[in-house]
Amino acid sequence: MKTAYIYLENGTFLEAKSFGADATSVGEIVFNTSITGYQEIMSDPSYAGQFVTFTTPEIGNVGVNEQDMESSSAHAKGMIVRKYQTRYSNFRAEDSLANFLVKHGVMGICDIDTRYLTKMLRSEGAMMMVASTKISDKDELKKVLENSPRIEDVNYIEQVSTKESYKHTQSTYSKVEFKYDEAPKIQANIAVIDFGVKRNILNEIVNAGIGVEVIPNDFKAEDLIDRYNSKDIDGVFLSNGPGDPLVLKKEQEQIKKLIEAKIPMFGICLGHQLLSISHGYDTFKLKFGHHGGNHPVKNEKTGLVEITAQNHNYNVPENITEIAEVTHINLFDNTIEGLKYNDSPIFSVQHHPEASPGPKESTYIFNEFLSLIKR
Repeated sequence: MKTAYIYLENGTFLEAKSFGADATSVGEIVFNTSITGYQEIMSDPSYAGQFVTFTTPEIGNVGVNEQDMESSSAHAKGMIVRKYQTRYSNFRAEDSLANFLVKHGVMGICDIDTRYLTKMLRSEGAMMMVASTKISDKDELKKVLENSPRIEDVNYIEQVSTKESYKHTQSTYSKVEFKYDEAPKIQANIAVIDFGVKRNILNEIVNAGIGVEVIPNDFKAEDLIDRYNSKDIDGVFLSNGPGDPLVLKKEQEQIKKLIEAKIPMFGICLGHQLLSISHGYDTFKLKFGHHGGNHPVKNEKTGLVEITAQNHNYNVPENITEIAEVTHINLFDNTIEGLKYNDSPIFSVQHHPEASPGPKESTYIFNEFLSLIKR
């Protein structure tokens, strides 16, 4: 293993080991509390532009495999772990995590005190950093960081969104039978606007009995409105994705037109935030965000608490209750996790009901989308 050098924007300079790509990379550092699912996290497009610090102490134990990919590539800038396990053992494994990271040009950093980093981020908030296996001088790393754009200055959607429309017909993957479930009969059809959609979101939509066509982020609202009026599609889904939603001005303008046309819509994570902004309620950045698979969310309709998967740095404002009903609340910090818009066939959630990784307690939400379309 080569030595890796880390410089954070608060002036912290650290030395560790590298088990991934040989590179110099700049990104925002966050921490994730998930115990399992490192491959799903690294291949989630929502992590584009970020270094993910894992709080679970050992990573790499089960290798990697194609079925656990959430997209076609790894999108995070890098992963930071306490201990990397070179000897992986799992009957589904096809390769090591280290080889996976090298293949996709992603840094892997280990032999570092991740508890120290997590406590720092919890106290000071998410911040920019640079990591390198090529530069060891602190002042040079500082200069690289200062001359690099911040995550909120980069439109990562342009990098992760599909360039061509395509149909998705695959249903959910059974971790019991280790095969993909048979897709149910299609009862409705939707357009999924791809801001960095996870594969398992598409799987869950299909599993709910909804036909899926994924379209690029540079969609035209007029085209979708015409397709809705001609009954070619029955609704629109706004996907998850990376970066600051306030950057996406063109997308907001198109979503406003869909809102005015009263098209049934469902948004997750970034899609949830874009619906808020397009209604005139700007998002704000959380101190260190919500990243992990153990976040309790209260369903305001049922009173039940769901343990959810989360991955976001931004949140919708409290005053959005002027135009929408709050359906879900985060019990860690009481931030809004779900909305149903008044007098509109539109709802959204901040958390990830598809999990992958994480608990499956919120997957009923995909069936709610089908019910909304039918109504």
